[in-house]
Amino acid sequence: MKVSHAEFRAAARRPAEIPPAIGPEIALAGRSNVGKSSLINRMVGRRRLARTSSTPGCTRGLIFYAIDDRLTLVDLPGYGWARRSQAERATWKALVEHYLEHRSELAGVLILVDVRRGPGEEERMLADYLDRAGIAYTWVLTKCDKLGRSRLATRLRELAGEFSMVEPIVASAVRGDGVDRIWRWIGERL
Repeated sequence: MKVSHAEFRAAARRPAEIPPAIGPEIALAGRSNVGKSSLINRMVGRRRLARTSSTPGCTRGLIFYAIDDRLTLVDLPGYGWARRSQAERATWKALVEHYLEHRSELAGVLILVDVRRGPGEEERMLADYLDRAGIAYTWVLTKCDKLGRSRLATRLRELAGEFSMVEPIVASAVRGDGVDRIWRWIGERL
């Protein structure tokens, strides 16, 4: 999909700050430093729409990006290791759960997983939660550019049984791999 206009819309650190929906929403979830912001930038064809950092845990709330007045991408705070207090991370968890439970405009969730790491307990718990809630999701394996072609093929075979009968989208924010497949998946949800 060619994006002609993408802009920051809002940030919410508390449920009361979540803006009214303006259409369908697709959320991006994953561990801190999995590449959510970089992937958003690649998807919309802009280098600095979503703020990227080498320091995990910089997304400290829900970040809403309006895309062509047709949909909103929502960057969820990363889970796992981040240089933030336990209390702040618990606040993020409550905020994300509130968003997932109450946002009727949520059309789907992209669960991002670093291909080198594979899915961990947090990702599996999120997928189980989304299954129980009836929220559509797909797996996106990020950072495929970090592995050579043969190592990537081997890694994909190693991970084959991890994704509950769904073939994950293999993506690279650096090269743009998988971005068309992500947009097709989003289009199917809309």
